[in-house]
Amino acid sequence: MKELFSMWKNTRMILLVALCAAVYAAVLIAFKAGIVIIPGITEIRPANILPIVFSLLFGPAAAWGTGVGNLIGDFLGGTLGPGSAFGFAGNFFLGYVPYKIWGQLFVLSSGEEPRMRTARQWLEFIVIGFISAAVCAVIIAWGLEVLGLVPFSILSTIITLNNTAAHIVGGLLLLLLWDRVRRMGLYWKDVMAPEDIARPVAPKGGSLLMLIGGVGGWLIVAFLMPGAAIPVGAIFVLAILATLFLL
Repeated sequence: MKELFSMWKNTRMILLVALCAAVYAAVLIAFKAGIVIIPGITEIRPANILPIVFSLLFGPAAAWGTGVGNLIGDFLGGTLGPGSAFGFAGNFFLGYVPYKIWGQLFVLSSGEEPRMRTARQWLEFIVIGFISAAVCAVIIAWGLEVLGLVPFSILSTIITLNNTAAHIVGGLLLLLLWDRVRRMGLYWKDVMAPEDIARPVAPKGGSLLMLIGGVGGWLIVAFLMPGAAIPVGAIFVLAILATLFLL
C-alpha cells in the first residue's frame, strides 16, 4: 500500500494519474449514451478495457486515475450521486488489483512480465481480470444495495461479466503497449524509487484473500445469500480492504 501514497511526491507518477483519469473519463463519456443496462447506474462500458492495462503499466497511478476518471465520467455524464463514492472505490480497486497480484497466483502465475506473448501470460491475465472485475463488482454492488438503489445480485453479476469481457479485450491493447511503454521509461517500477514501493507483508495470502473477497463475495452473496446481502457482503468488502495491508 505504501506506493499508493509515496507516488504523490513523484511528478511523473502524478502526470500518469492525470493521463489515466483523462483517457478513462473520455472513453466513459463517449459511450455513456450507448447500450444502457440499468439507467443511471451502468451500461456496456468499452472503457473498461483500460483499467487492467493501465494497472499493469502504471501501477498505483492507475488505481487513482481509474477512480478519479470514473468520478469525472459520472459528473460530466450526468450520473453523479451518492453511489459515485462506491463507484470511485470499486474503480480504484479495478486499477489496483492487477498490478498487486500479478505473479502471486501460485501455479496460475506465469513467472514472467505481462508482455502477453505466451499462453501462460494470457491465462494469468484472464484470471486476474476476472478477480479484479469481481472485486470491483462486490464493492459497488454492496454500496448500492446499502443505498437501496439496485439489488446486489443483479448489479454484481452485470459488473463482473461486463468487466471480465472488457479485460480480455484489454489484453490485446497491453500486447501493443507493453514494449513501447518500457522503452519510454514509463513503467511504474522504472519511474518510482525502490524505497517508495511497498514490500508486501504476505503477497500470496493477500492475493488469496482478494480472490475470496471478490469472486467468493460475488458468488456467495449473489447466488446463495441474496437476502442477507448487506451484512454478508460487508464481510467480503472488509476482506478486500484488508488486502491493502497485506499486498
